[in-house]
Amino acid sequence: MTTIIAPRIHDLGGFQVRRAVPSVQARSVGPFVFVDHMGPAAFEPGHGIDVRPHPHIGLATVTFLWAGAIGHRDTLGSVQDIHPGDVNWMTAGRGIAHSERTPDKPRADGHPLHGMQTWVALPRSFEETAPAFHHHPAATLPQLHRDGAWLRVVAGRGFGQESPVRVFADTLYVAIDLDPDKELEIEDSHAERALYLLEGQAQLDGADVPEKHLIVLDPGSRPRLRAKTPVKAMLLGGEPLDGPRHLWWNFVSSSRERIEQAKQDWAEGRFGHIPGEHEFIPLPER
Repeated sequence: MTTIIAPRIHDLGGFQVRRAVPSVQARSVGPFVFVDHMGPAAFEPGHGIDVRPHPHIGLATVTFLWAGAIGHRDTLGSVQDIHPGDVNWMTAGRGIAHSERTPDKPRADGHPLHGMQTWVALPRSFEETAPAFHHHPAATLPQLHRDGAWLRVVAGRGFGQESPVRVFADTLYVAIDLDPDKELEIEDSHAERALYLLEGQAQLDGADVPEKHLIVLDPGSRPRLRAKTPVKAMLLGGEPLDGPRHLWWNFVSSSRERIEQAKQDWAEGRFGHIPGEHEFIPLPER
């Protein structure tokens, strides 16, 4: 029996983010411990997103867009705009801070924004690995065209292809664009899988599935996704986590004590400086 999860909606001022994981029904899916759907939104000229510098430990952030652009800066000195079809993979490991802002030109012109940002918990043996940032242009990702389906392997492996993005555990992360009246069989390739329907009207094995919801798939099943209108979806999952994780604010760790240390490090300015940034998000008082 599949589980359908309605995400919590956060309105960030004309821009909605829907968080499907973690939830009561799913604390994680494979290594994914946060699943956020950004938009779709249309920003007027002069407006955009401004996520001030903030820290992470014990995870990797993965950003993938269908529309728009986001500028990334971090304490390693990375400066990188991401565009539709690209992948920004940031390994936090023992600690990194970054900012995310709309680049100057789209901000001046007005622009749409639509995509997903997810957090992948690192295996225990890699929680304290060195922080790193990698950008992979859209053209470097494996792409498949199958009878009305356009599949892009964003990270990990899927549908016989493997992404160049370095992962730390067996991972499934595939962007799906499906034409109306076309079908795609979802392979039974990983222990845990879920399908997030970003846009469009679709059915799974003949039953309607709601837009902007996460559907956790049964282990061992090979359901058929059918598009009634143009569909955008993300298939995600992989091997289960190697133990429970504690999540607090932007920190993920198998150790509560490590999270307490990260809190103190951020409060005392030990995560480093992001070139070009002069703001930061304070530690929450909770």
